Amino acid sequence: MSRIRISGGGWRSRQLKVVDSAGLRPTPDKVRQTLFSWVGQDLSGWACLDLFAGTGVLGLEAASRGAERVTLVEKGAQAFFALRQNLASLGAGNVELHKGDALQFLASHQARYDLIFLDPPYRQGWLQRVAPLLDSVAADDCLIYAEAESSMDALGAWRTCKRGVCGSVHYHLMQRDVL
Repeated sequence: MSRIRISGGGWRSRQLKVVDSAGLRPTPDKVRQTLFSWVGQDLSGWACLDLFAGTGVLGLEAASRGAERVTLVEKGAQAFFALRQNLASLGAGNVELHKGDALQFLASHQARYDLIFLDPPYRQGWLQRVAPLLDSVAADDCLIYAEAESSMDALGAWRTCKRGVCGSVHYHLMQRDVL
């Protein structure tokens, strides 16, 4: 089992366990630092959803920076178990962990989120499958952070406003298209 560190906020430099699982790609430190430069370092009062949690590092970075509520959704048994251990070691009382499928979660939950993290397994069409359901959980001024194997200009009603590339990771900050 390897480790990844939280890069900012109250839990800065705390180490998280990362399971060795096919398709699990922890978001690089440099990318997370860029993301939180874009959205801000203080997420006090925000509600955040990490829909394909994996290591949970994106959601835990948000919680570390003061997010009021963070929801992690993970389907894989090994990753889910590691997430439970990491949450216990951090004492993360503002983080909810759900085991299950991203589509089922979106279809069955009514909570609204200010920031949604989408870092699904590549080459399985997950971004296109979840796109029609995002409005059901997105707050009015919601931002979406999405990682993909290639650059994207849009995801349904969401348009890329900032983007970057780090190795094979194309990352995007998106906001709702306003016409």
